[in-house]
Amino acid sequence: MNKRFYLTTAIDYVNGAPHLGHAYEKVVADVIARARRSMGEEVFFLTGLDEHGQKVQQAAEAEGKDPQSYCDGLADQWQAFVQRLGLSNNDFIRTTEPRHKTIVTALLNRLHQEGHFYKAGYEGWYSVKEETFLTDKDQNPDGSWDPKWGEVIRLKEENWYFRMGEHKDWLIQYLEEHPEFVQPTTRRNEILGFLRSQPLGDLCISRPRARLSWGIPLPFDPEYVNYVWFDALTNYLTVPAIRGDVQAKAVELGQTATDFSAWPADLHVVGKDIVKFHAVYWPIMLKALGAPLPKTVLVHGWWQKDGQKLSKSTGNVVDPIAVINEWGLDAFRYYVVRELAIGPDGNWTDDGFRSRYNAELANGLGNLLNRALNMLNKYRSGIVPAPSRELAEDAATAVSTTAAYLKANELQEALVTIWGLVNRANLYVEQTAPFRLAKDPTQAARLDEVLYNLVEVCRILAVLLAPFMPQAAEKIWAQLNLPAGDLRWPLTAWGGLKAGHQVGAPQPLFPRKDLVPK
Repeated sequence: MNKRFYLTTAIDYVNGAPHLGHAYEKVVADVIARARRSMGEEVFFLTGLDEHGQKVQQAAEAEGKDPQSYCDGLADQWQAFVQRLGLSNNDFIRTTEPRHKTIVTALLNRLHQEGHFYKAGYEGWYSVKEETFLTDKDQNPDGSWDPKWGEVIRLKEENWYFRMGEHKDWLIQYLEEHPEFVQPTTRRNEILGFLRSQPLGDLCISRPRARLSWGIPLPFDPEYVNYVWFDALTNYLTVPAIRGDVQAKAVELGQTATDFSAWPADLHVVGKDIVKFHAVYWPIMLKALGAPLPKTVLVHGWWQKDGQKLSKSTGNVVDPIAVINEWGLDAFRYYVVRELAIGPDGNWTDDGFRSRYNAELANGLGNLLNRALNMLNKYRSGIVPAPSRELAEDAATAVSTTAAYLKANELQEALVTIWGLVNRANLYVEQTAPFRLAKDPTQAARLDEVLYNLVEVCRILAVLLAPFMPQAAEKIWAQLNLPAGDLRWPLTAWGGLKAGHQVGAPQPLFPRKDLVPK
């Protein structure tokens, strides 16, 4: 059976509303998923929600709700968010679902039976906000704690621990031998630096139910619930395992194998703040289970706005839904991918968004399509002339270069390449001046060549842009009066428009917005 290309986003913690960072990660993953499908791969794309833990329990209590009702309400909001972003995900996992609890429970039992857990007492500092134990190294020189930790308390209790430290040398060697495992390289180097500079402690994988009841109970000790990260990371294995993926069934669940093959994951798309969990905890968990490791953890940066940290308290925020409502989904998807390469931090500015919208979408792509269809309708009654190959080489170069960037997950460079073809076609209009050719009957054949090249480039651009801006791609396709269907990569071959084909009338793709600066 053929293995699917399996990619995931991180699952989002339901202690608030979605923001720009969530939207960016999801759009990036969706572009990759759509591009891989376009190029002929069978793709399985998973996103979802992390719903257990102390912060959720406290937030629910603050609103006078039980945790499940609180999560259900937010889950509706998050799933609507996913739909509004136009994601093509194949499944949506919630860690409160029975299917997930089944897998987590089975894995916990397996690891316990094989001796990977032990129970021990602990006394130390604990961050309530981040739900993690701290050490003296996390403390400021004056004995205070960074505000990021929130309330820090002294805690003394018994818990269950995962023997993580004994795998440190193996993980260092694995990272050295598999440079693709954490990307970009700067993030891999950070993890290697972390591992080489200090001992790797064992991982506390439980919380006493007396302190935290909102979690999956440890099957071998019901007085405890599973630590939220040990629960959350397992989500990536849950869906393939439940669907019968043989590789994902690290424990025997009494199911028969199916033709579903996805594990190991090809790509986990995550933010830089959780890279340690995915590049240290997760591979060691999988090694203990005897399960194959994911191919790549792809780590993106954070967004700022106007050079400042995004903050609800100061009002320095970007509401993705408000932007989409005003400018359209494709404009939002285009900007976040074009503005920020995967890896570094990015800076959102409203002026920058307007500038890219008007210059690149309205005046660049939209104007090209409008001019090509207008002239073909005006000068040839919308009938496509005989094929010409004047821009065929430019298009072929753009197609092959874009494909290489997409396969390397370099989405920003892919868009830059595509816009090189947009700009080449717009320059071609200026160089050939078809409006002048139309005035000279002796130039009829030359005008036919120019018009064909312009509309054929527009057709190819629709295919190239479909992973990034699916709605705009469909609009281009419809205005060319081509039959609806998946815009797959083979359609980028030159000559798809046939002589005699009747195109439609142009409609504004990205209506220009001449806004007065605020």
